[in-house]
Amino acid sequence: MDLQHRFSVPTPPAVTWAHFNDIAAVAECFPGATVTSVEDDTFTGSVKVKLGPIALVYTGSGTFVEKDEVQHRFVVEARGKDKRGNGTAGATVTLTMTPGGKGTDVEVVTDLAVTGKPAQFGRGVMQDVSDKLLGQFVACLEQRLSGGVPAAAVQPAVEPPPGNLGPPAPPPVPPVAEEAAPASHRRESDTLDLGAAAAPALARAYGARAAAVLGGVLLAGWLLRRRRREHRGRRRGAQSRRRGR
Repeated sequence: MDLQHRFSVPTPPAVTWAHFNDIAAVAECFPGATVTSVEDDTFTGSVKVKLGPIALVYTGSGTFVEKDEVQHRFVVEARGKDKRGNGTAGATVTLTMTPGGKGTDVEVVTDLAVTGKPAQFGRGVMQDVSDKLLGQFVACLEQRLSGGVPAAAVQPAVEPPPGNLGPPAPPPVPPVAEEAAPASHRRESDTLDLGAAAAPALARAYGARAAAVLGGVLLAGWLLRRRRREHRGRRRGAQSRRRGR
């Protein structure tokens, strides 16, 4: 199936191109993905996927088969399989960058092929799921490309008022950092929850069918109860007629 996405980042094409060529850094912005090694234009890694109660771990490799720095275009082929034999995944990703109004416009075309449990989702659901994941990816990418330091984290210097000959005021106390999340929570966020991401799309795709099936079941139940009541009424009438004789 073919999936298409477009997004923009607030950096010029040359900077964006350099960042996308650091495949390990890019993978850090994709839920569940980890790059374990990089050698020239080839890399290996894994993706953790949660599909309801089923946990999948795809391991595989990818290669930059085309890379045009002048046109800011590259093509990556990646293949992987689940460790427990629950399916395979393969993709050919073509990414093109062009100058945009506020930075760089990026177009991504993915030729995706999956087998096993995730294959139960059709193209429409997979497009919706990938749109949601891309939103998380772009938010992370924009933060990295813009420096990743929130403005509130920089404390302005405190200057004494004019004419004050006393000692300068002490600097403001930095805010106390929030306690780090437990390791189990961090591992949870490092897994791509495909079931949760697909739930809204599945509801839209199959909600009408589910409502129709439910309506049919309720109607059948009502008709069955009505026939039973009529049957009991006829039996009572027959018994009354026999007693009258």
